[in-house]
Amino acid sequence: MAQLVEFRQSDLLVEVLPRYTDKPCDEKIMRRFHDDEDETGSQVSSTINLEDLEVQRQSNRDRASQTWWSRFGCCRRRREETDAERRARRIRWYRGCGISVVVLTIFGTIAAGVYIAFVSVLLRRLAPSLRQNGLQHIVNTWEEPNAGVAFQYEWRDDFSRDIVPKNCHSHNDYWRAVPLYAALAVGCTSIEADIWLTEDDELLVSHSWESTTKDRTIKSLYLDPLANILEQRNATAADSQDKKTGIFDMDPTTTTVLLIDFKSDGAATWPVLLSQLAPLREKNWLTYYDGETLHQGPLTIVGTGNTPFDLIQAAATDRYIFFDAPLLSVSNDYNTTNSYYASSALSSAVGKVWFATMSSGQIERVKEQVEAADAKGLKSRYWGTPSWPIGRRDEAWKVLMGAGVGVLNVDDLVSATMWNWGWCVVAGIALCGNS
Repeated sequence: MAQLVEFRQSDLLVEVLPRYTDKPCDEKIMRRFHDDEDETGSQVSSTINLEDLEVQRQSNRDRASQTWWSRFGCCRRRREETDAERRARRIRWYRGCGISVVVLTIFGTIAAGVYIAFVSVLLRRLAPSLRQNGLQHIVNTWEEPNAGVAFQYEWRDDFSRDIVPKNCHSHNDYWRAVPLYAALAVGCTSIEADIWLTEDDELLVSHSWESTTKDRTIKSLYLDPLANILEQRNATAADSQDKKTGIFDMDPTTTTVLLIDFKSDGAATWPVLLSQLAPLREKNWLTYYDGETLHQGPLTIVGTGNTPFDLIQAAATDRYIFFDAPLLSVSNDYNTTNSYYASSALSSAVGKVWFATMSSGQIERVKEQVEAADAKGLKSRYWGTPSWPIGRRDEAWKVLMGAGVGVLNVDDLVSATMWNWGWCVVAGIALCGNS
């Protein structure tokens, strides 16, 4: 039996206290009491859970009705701003952005100025100065052959003054703005020309037949200019000697190599080239083999491409065209009596150069191939070396020169001959490029 405690209007709690008697309750009564208590508790618990669930559902509905950005306090505060406050805030934001842009522009201009000044100083300090001599004068004034006649110029006694001969090969020389003379002006001692035979027995110079022109012939671009140089260089008492004077004042004994790439049929081109070389041979300017001795002249002719090796061999006692032997298969057939170069594409010789420099295995293969050519008395040459990035190109050059390559095949004449390769790229800046 429960006792009701005194109730007042201000009270918030009704307390129900059970009254226990001393009489023992039987098991059924006790079980009933507990069952009723459990049922009551379950009802209270269920009531509370339903109320909480309803509150939660209402909260979810309220949250769903809000846009995602309105959940942030700053956005709610902005919705409560007045128009004047909003305009003031935007003005402050625009002013801050404007100041930032001005500051960044000032610093960017200063940085650009420092960068340009840095590059200019490096170029002034590191860039080689062009020599003032007869060859450079020809480079500055040269014109294309006219009607198959080579460019004419006035000879100067300082023709090759201060030019040091170098073991570099001007690859596809006819592509240059000034063929022949540009390579000689930087000291390259080897020059390449591709020739095509025409129906009227002319030898046109070009990489492809489609780009040939009737005025650009082997005579107008190379043979006649070389003959004129040697004529002037030997127009002294030295002309009466067996040893002819070469092109370069710094080393008159240096021979200049003209590498002729036979693009058309070799057997048909052979007699035409021999006839055009005859005037130089008659003046004893060409390197030749007489069947017993190799006589070096100021000009050496080497054939590559479709050059017929059997016809070279057939000229047993008066051989003045030599062969460009395959570097990867230098056999007993190739020696100094019939060949001059031993060449290969770099990718065929060592594989693709993927990284900044060659791998140790590639470097070892280069050294072995160079040594094999040296053992036969031939000059090793690799074409297809990396041309870009500049750093990779320079590293390839360093490896080849370090291995003792016979001649360095180059497209960029000035960088190869006049720059310090270690300074071609400074702080990511390529100071020397293609020329």
